[in-house]
Parts: sequence; structure tokens; C-alpha cells
Amino acid sequence: MTSTNPSSLIDVKRVAFTLKDPSQRYYRNSWCSGDSTLDPRVAGFSKTSPAAFSAGPVVMMVSALQLPTELWLQVFSFLSWKDKLSMRGTCSHFKQLMDGSLPLWRGCSVVLKDLSRYNRAFWRSLARRQLISVSLRAGRKKDLKLLAVWLPLLQELRLDSWRGNEVQELRRFRHLHRLTLTACSTPLANLDFLLPLSEQLTELSLCNMKLTCPASQLLACISQLTRLRSLLLHHDGNLLIPTLRGVLPQLVHLQSLSCTMINYKRLTLDFFRPATGAGGGASLPLSELQLLNYDAAVTQEVLQPLANLRSLSVFHLYSVPGPICHLQTWLTSLPQLCSLSVHGGHPLAVYADFLPSSLLSLTLCVDLQPEDLHVVSVRAPNLQHLHLEPWSSSSNLVRMLPQLFPCLKTLAIRHHHVLDEDFLGVHQLQHLKTLEVLDSFYRPDPNDPSWVVYKPSPRLLQLISDLQKLSNHKIRVITSSHRDLLSCGCI
Repeated sequence: MTSTNPSSLIDVKRVAFTLKDPSQRYYRNSWCSGDSTLDPRVAGFSKTSPAAFSAGPVVMMVSALQLPTELWLQVFSFLSWKDKLSMRGTCSHFKQLMDGSLPLWRGCSVVLKDLSRYNRAFWRSLARRQLISVSLRAGRKKDLKLLAVWLPLLQELRLDSWRGNEVQELRRFRHLHRLTLTACSTPLANLDFLLPLSEQLTELSLCNMKLTCPASQLLACISQLTRLRSLLLHHDGNLLIPTLRGVLPQLVHLQSLSCTMINYKRLTLDFFRPATGAGGGASLPLSELQLLNYDAAVTQEVLQPLANLRSLSVFHLYSVPGPICHLQTWLTSLPQLCSLSVHGGHPLAVYADFLPSSLLSLTLCVDLQPEDLHVVSVRAPNLQHLHLEPWSSSSNLVRMLPQLFPCLKTLAIRHHHVLDEDFLGVHQLQHLKTLEVLDSFYRPDPNDPSWVVYKPSPRLLQLISDLQKLSNHKIRVITSSHRDLLSCGCI
């Protein structure tokens, strides 16, 4: 592979700016028509600069139209969704290149509302890209029909604030495997509309749904979705499900379960246990469990069917916990746990000694002290992923991390009230690949605390630059995380 002279590389964003400037119509037309003369302003010269014309031969370059398509698509692949749309609007050549590349738009989702606003050109644009993920807000029956016509290959769909009393039109989507229904304004009498999808759905999320059917009918319907790998049931306490023993054994492929636990004070012995005949010691295939609004007493015998569990997330119901820490029982019963996420509840000191040595990932949004992290480092010496969001200040915690957790590969922390030298000390983590800053905002006016700018402050940007220099740019720093449009908003 031949080497490339760095001085000959094209600054894509700079070119985009040039093409989008109406005052530079001559250069824009020259670029798009294939004129091989380089715009002197793109090359770094002013239009009247003598250096552009008198210092040797006229600067020449290969036109954008003559560069290999593969080269442009490789450049575009590094752009964000927003930058891709900007580049697409610079000229017809780029528009044609980008619209004709399906991999370039793979993984992108779109949010739609009031579908009557969109014309045929808009729908054709989505269809050309073979869009497979859509979030539909305040939709109706006719909207699903329109989606099925233009996007027949749709695989992922979120219905937010659905306005119909039934969703039978979902049967039109023969490739749909991921479905999310959330905050539906109209109560649903049943979930029979899911049955035509029983052979294709692998992920189902029902969040804050209004159902008029009993919980037993809900579970009977879900138990027929035998291909499910992920199930989410979030509600405000209106669903009274005494036990999951009738549905979990039917879902033989289910690996991830997320459910609201606000109604439970104590988990019964058969809460997770397969029904009679499945074997008293049978284990469920569940590998990931998420419990919302949890404060239920539990015994080790109740948790025996969860021997395969590798990931546990607990969002406690109360910020001021009761006298008994139920999390101790969970940790004692799951010695092979690899990932633990705890939000609220008792201080870390109450259950730190129960952490299994198999832990590789830990999220702590709890009350903790510096000495608690020393216990964690002893209990989980091979920790690779740490998300640290203590209720108190983290100013004294960040400086300890390189010595306590030398194997970290990803780290998420807050930077406010952390000394610059402590923040920069993160570069001592030799295996660290990704650092996420959880509080990328600042207040420009100390006298006006209500004025908040939700982007990295100049100080944070300088710290990130210094950190990357110290680490030889081996650490990727994230200042804003992007949520999955189809995920539940409860968490």
C-alpha cells in the first residue's frame, strides 16, 4: 500500500463549509462540475494572494468526481449522523454517493411524528436506505399501514404514546423482531396483537402500559412468544403478578429480564422456580436481570434457579433503606456474577464484603466512602469496567483509582470538584481505553446558577486535550452518551 502525503489530504469538513457558502458559487459549481483547479481558499491561500499564482506552477488537484467512490465512503463512515446529513447536502455528487451506500446508514434510527407532514420524496429517501429502526410518536392505525408500505423491511419499532385501542396492524411487519410499547394513552384490552409475531419477536418491551386484562392473561400471551431473548415489563404498580413461574420456563431462549418489583415485599419460594415437572433443581437460561423499585426480602433458596445469572442491576425503591440489606443475599447466591449495577439503597459499606471475586464490571450510584473502594479492590481484583457516581463528592476518589484498579478498560466518572492533577492522573491506567465524563455541563455565570450550558466547559476540553497527550491518545473520551431510541426511558 503506497503512502499518502499528509499535505495532499482533503479536509472534508472544510470542503463542506466551502460548498455550503452561497457567496462562493463559482467554486461550488467548479467543484461539483469536475473542474480540476483547486479552490485557493481550500488550499490555504486567499483569492488575491500572490503566493497562489506566482510561486511556481498553479496548484492542481484531482477533482472530487475523480476520486474513488470507496475512498469517499470510507471518509463518510467516520462521520456522525448529523455530519452525514450535512455532507449529503453539499452537492449532488455526494448525495448520490451517500444515498447509494446502504452500509453508511446501517444502525441509524429515525423518530417520526404526524406522518401526514412527510411527502413522497421523504419516504423514498428512507426506503432507499432500507431503514430498519423507527420510533413512532403519538401514532395511529393508519400510520402503521403507511410504515408497512414504505419500510417493509422494518425490524425495530417503538410505539410511544400510541393512540389506538388495538395494534393489529403490526402483523404487516414480517421482519419485525424488536418491539417497544410505552406510555400508551389508550388502555389495551389484551395483547393478542402479539400472537401473529410469536415466531419472529426476540425483544419485547412493555413500559407503563394501560391494560384492562388481568395479569394472568398478559403472562399467557407472553409465554407464547417462545423466541424471546429479552423481555421488559415496567409499570406503576397496577400489574399484580404473584409469580413468574408460569411464563419463564416457556421462554427457553430468554436471556434478559427487566421488571418492576414495587408490589413485592417478599419473593415467594416459587417466584423464579420452574413449574412442577421441570425438575426441582432446574436452572433458567437467564443471564441478565434488572430489578426496578426493589425492596423485597429474598432467600437463597428462591434464587437457586438463577445459577446462570451473570449480570444483575438493582434500582432500589427507597433512597433511605430499611434495616435489612437484601442485596447481601443476592450477592451470596450468585458467586459467578460478572456485572453488578446498584442504584440507591444501603451504603456500599454494608455489602462490599459480599461482592464476588468474579466481578468484571461494577456500577455504583450509591453512598460510598474512600475506604469502601479499598474493600472493592480486594474483593474484585480483576475489575475492568467501573461506573462511579457516588451521592457524595468524588473529589477524593478519582486519585485512588489507578492504584486500586489497574486493570480498568472503561471508566465513567464525574469531573466537577475533582482536582486537575487527579483527573489527569487517570492516564496512569495502562489498560484504559474509554473514559466517560458524566457531568459535561457548566454554569458560565456564577451569579446565575439557573443558567446551565449542557456541553463541555473550556476547562474540561483543555483537561481532555492534556489527558490525551499524556496517554499518547490511547484513551477515547466521551462527554455525551447517546441513548438507544428504542430503549425504555425508565432507567
